[in-house]
Amino acid sequence: MNRFDFTPYRRSTVGFDRLFDLLENNARAQQSENYPPFNIERSGEDHYRITLAVAGFKDNEIEITAQQNLLLVAGNKGSDENEGKQFLHMGIANRNFERRFELADFVRVDNAILSDGLLSIDLVREIPDAMKPQKIEINAGDNVTKIDHKPKNSKEKAA
Repeated sequence: MNRFDFTPYRRSTVGFDRLFDLLENNARAQQSENYPPFNIERSGEDHYRITLAVAGFKDNEIEITAQQNLLLVAGNKGSDENEGKQFLHMGIANRNFERRFELADFVRVDNAILSDGLLSIDLVREIPDAMKPQKIEINAGDNVTKIDHKPKNSKEKAA
């Protein structure tokens, strides 16, 4: 049995519903889908690469779509490519596919390269400055400056 039960965690946590849903949906998708095979590697602190084995696909047969928190890679082969051929054995998977990757916040696609039957997609996590931790200086008690929150003239009141 490869199914995880997150019910005990759901009862004792607040705000993690999306995370548990992602884990459960990903587990279901992985059981039914294993084509094309892929690797995910971390090449730096905020740099990642997804490599898919897409042998037999040309660059115009692969579509990469990046949405908020989702990367979709789809391959569509022409149906007429194998017409008129008589196969004694067909072991090379040449079927259409669709792979979905859930992305964390602030992760964007940087580059995609198709070479030697491998599609490499580079991802970068760019956290906005407003979301980064900021160090706050502490002023000494004798250096306290009083802040006046009242507008100085009537023009500032209107703005």
